[in-house]
Amino acid sequence: MHYHLHRQTEMEPRVNMLFSMVEENYERLRGLLEKVSEEELFYKGPGQAYNSIGQLLKHLAFVDLQWNYRIKEEPLPVELEKAYGPELDATGKLPAVESGSTIADVLDDYDFVFQSFKETCKTLKDEELDKIIPYNDHTATIGWGIWHMADHSRYHQAHIVLMRKWFRQRQ
Repeated sequence: MHYHLHRQTEMEPRVNMLFSMVEENYERLRGLLEKVSEEELFYKGPGQAYNSIGQLLKHLAFVDLQWNYRIKEEPLPVELEKAYGPELDATGKLPAVESGSTIADVLDDYDFVFQSFKETCKTLKDEELDKIIPYNDHTATIGWGIWHMADHSRYHQAHIVLMRKWFRQRQ
């Protein structure tokens, strides 16, 4: 197998490098989710004490959506916030995925976010990567935000791998 970051000809070089990190992680995530059953999507680990794969995917999609709108310097549309959010439920935990959802449903939602982010990256200029934008109660550069999207994805991919391992071990 040959590993290589994909070159998007419609993106500037630095933007492309950072976007490629997000894209590679997104493709890796999709590969980790092959053959996830509905039961596995909702499984919360030993003692039902952890976030399910569905919750983690919903969280990743919502956080990426927020970053996309931060990068565009636009408010997150209310209809998208309702569809993808909230970031945390009333108890401070990751929100549940709707009952009856399948892995295909959750990934379709995430695909929309990823494609929207890709379109945003096509409009970015390399010099904009150093622009400072609001990030919760802090600030960050656009470049750091894109890097963080990739890093955040890998962090939760480790949780997904563990959930899949625990799910297989229980059977």
